[in-house]
Amino acid sequence: MPDIETRRPPPEGGRTASAPRIGLALGGGGARGLAHLHVVAAFDDLGLKPARIAGTSIGAMVGAAYASGLSAAAIEDHVLAMLATRRQVLGILWRTRPPTLADFRAEGGFRLGQMNAERVVGAFLPPGVPTTFAALAIPLAVMVTDFYEACECAVEAGDLVSAIGASAALPAIFRPVRREGRVLVDGGIANPLPFDVLAPLCDLVVASDVTGGPEAGAAGLLPTPTEAMFGASQLMMHAIIRAKLRCGAPDLLLQPPVSAYRVLDFLRARTILAETKALREDTKRGLDALLAS
Repeated sequence: MPDIETRRPPPEGGRTASAPRIGLALGGGGARGLAHLHVVAAFDDLGLKPARIAGTSIGAMVGAAYASGLSAAAIEDHVLAMLATRRQVLGILWRTRPPTLADFRAEGGFRLGQMNAERVVGAFLPPGVPTTFAALAIPLAVMVTDFYEACECAVEAGDLVSAIGASAALPAIFRPVRREGRVLVDGGIANPLPFDVLAPLCDLVVASDVTGGPEAGAAGLLPTPTEAMFGASQLMMHAIIRAKLRCGAPDLLLQPPVSAYRVLDFLRARTILAETKALREDTKRGLDALLAS
């Protein structure tokens, strides 16, 4: 069987009456997705583990780390160590360049502004994350967009790093990823918050939405080209999520205030984590209420 599943409407059917299986959906949003760490920390605090995880872009990275068995605290320590300084981040990115001229040509030559998503993701993932889906402790679905078929796909088997790389491959920053003959790009284009992927398989679904939105600058100023590009992407993702919510909502929807941070504000990791720390208690209260009911 192929390891990429094109998403179709979920089958009809009720939830089971057994102990609730909790699905965790972690959405895309660049550096804003560091707030997801508070959500998985809440699961740890309550001694809970999701039955399944679905993630898009940064949500796929956090989801893969958590699905591998790492604690939220261990993931946070790794994130803060990797993003400690600009010089360190640039050094890691420099090491993701093609090692030889032959590799450079094989990847399509020079493409202004486009990095290799698989190499970048592989460089920043915690060392405890396995290379295949089969080795994960929790089943994971990584959302990608098939560029030529114009559809969302859930990758759930095979190589893990290439799947996450494809899910994070925002075209303006990363080149598309080729996998099983398909050309894949950013999962947020088709499914920025994949709670619907979990609904047919879980009794309760928790979704963390970190898309945020373009934040108004000084009155009368137009956004820069980069701000307009990322802002347009956020507006598109908001429209998709609103449409999905009208069809059916997750049991717990978390939307931390993250609009103040830019998509590439990874060097502000400590600030983002500090200013969104209320999300941890919000998640615990929401989970407590769900389980009590």
